[in-house]
Amino acid sequence: MKHAYAGILALALPLGLAAQTNNYPNGSTVSDFTVTDTHGVVHNLNTYAAEGKYVLLDFFFYGCPPCQANAPYYSQLYQTYGCNGGDLICIEINNGDDTDAESEAFSEDFAPNFAHPPVVGGPNGDPLTAVFGVSAFPTFALISPEKIMINHDIYPISNMNTFVNAFPQGSGIQPMACAVGIGENTARFSTSVYPSPTTGQLYMNLGLEQASEVQVSVIDGLGQVVYSSNLGRIAAGGLVRTLDLSALADGAYLLRITTPKFGASTQRIILAR
Repeated sequence: MKHAYAGILALALPLGLAAQTNNYPNGSTVSDFTVTDTHGVVHNLNTYAAEGKYVLLDFFFYGCPPCQANAPYYSQLYQTYGCNGGDLICIEINNGDDTDAESEAFSEDFAPNFAHPPVVGGPNGDPLTAVFGVSAFPTFALISPEKIMINHDIYPISNMNTFVNAFPQGSGIQPMACAVGIGENTARFSTSVYPSPTTGQLYMNLGLEQASEVQVSVIDGLGQVVYSSNLGRIAAGGLVRTLDLSALADGAYLLRITTPKFGASTQRIILAR
């Protein structure tokens, strides 16, 4: 079965009618909507459209196994493309099955190593799910700045690049550093890198409140991991490590530093020789 279904009516639908945003086929104009996430932040489609933003909605519910499996890829996309500070806006929409607390726990439980997109809990997500005509989950729907439905069902998801490949040609959507931390642990995990631009040798100043395993990866503009290094267990306190990135081509990249204890930090770096 392609997705997880919710409700007796959805189970009765023929598989051929499972195209996800049934009320907004590709190429249709999406009506303005306003939703409030679990932190009280208001999200309005017209506002994002006026700012030239693309909007990628994730319709989900907590007990949906395919939703759980794809949560890391969606959260990775959110973090890689600026945590809603860049060209792409990511919002999770609960289908109404879960409370706000359960909706928030979804990314925390199934995508713990990435920043978490804003989530619209069940009470507020249920009406929007109905407006879009979503009957199977997860449903990932990409809307252009002109409020045109670009792709009403990005599926199946193999990795983060499935989303990237769904961006229309010439969209201009670019990766950027994430300015949003991961929960309360962020204050106990700090990083800085220098110099940028660099000719290949990059110095990473890492500060940990407690000892933790540390993984470093470099991601190119297509979302591909082009460099990866496991630094092992790093003691609490400050530490400077040197990364040799001389094998990479000139250009802009994202440097991601991941710890299982404190989450991840992402910064933009530039190689220029």
